[in-house]
Amino acid sequence: MMALRDSGRAKLNLTLEVLGRRPDGFHELRSLVAFASLGDRVELDPHGPLKLTVEGRFAQCMGDGDNLIVKAAQAASNKAPGLKLGRFRLDKMLPVAAGLGGGSADAAAALRLIAEANPGALTEAMLAELATGLGSDVNVCLMSRPALISGRGETVEPVAGFPPCGVLLANPGRPLATAAVYAALGAAAWVPSRHAERLDFHGDFEALLAYATPRGNDLERPAAQLVPEIREVLAALLTLDGIRLARLSGSGPTCFALFASGDDAERANPRLAAEFPNWWIAAATLGA
Repeated sequence: MMALRDSGRAKLNLTLEVLGRRPDGFHELRSLVAFASLGDRVELDPHGPLKLTVEGRFAQCMGDGDNLIVKAAQAASNKAPGLKLGRFRLDKMLPVAAGLGGGSADAAAALRLIAEANPGALTEAMLAELATGLGSDVNVCLMSRPALISGRGETVEPVAGFPPCGVLLANPGRPLATAAVYAALGAAAWVPSRHAERLDFHGDFEALLAYATPRGNDLERPAAQLVPEIREVLAALLTLDGIRLARLSGSGPTCFALFASGDDAERANPRLAAEFPNWWIAAATLGA
């Protein structure tokens, strides 16, 4: 079997509402999530013992701890003994600790590759269970499709009719730990309530904006307190021609600008890159 390839696509929180701190220590969330057309590249050569090699622009930023790809492979092997694993190669193209769900997306890609290398050995239900056990974001990254997530992120409701659009990502080069941002938020205790919501944008970009614009990202304020450069990034994005929305993604520090088309995002890219050459900047598209 030849090497198999997948992509750990960047996850964007177009909205992020923190509804409160739960008794188990996690935070109850509601977030509209979409995935960009760029991400880390994950490859599996399903021969030999489990091994991971990390390369790429941001390889040196990876910590020495256990990588989620390895944890995903080990969890899958425990769930279904006898699985063919092999040698993983991660081309780390996304910045680390950036609010883009990179580690979770890489783990999800690894699970998809293991399932592909072992036809019929892992059911969709087994993959979903493995994803949930690996982390709050891995389940939605396993789907890599627009969704409304809730709970601590593990509950995923697909979104219908998500319109294709453009996005420009900008990161000032400062890592930001999610735990630090939630600690700075100081959320009140969560009061459970019934809130069922299913979204269908019918392919209408204006409908997407009408939903996203008033909801915001509740982590933006505490994240900007910890990394003040976030405010500079957002201010710069708001000056771009054709921008319709600028916001922090997840716990940051990556910010994004939404455009009606991928061409609009591509046109804005060189101007921002010329003005801020030390930032990581990338244009992409969002869609179903």
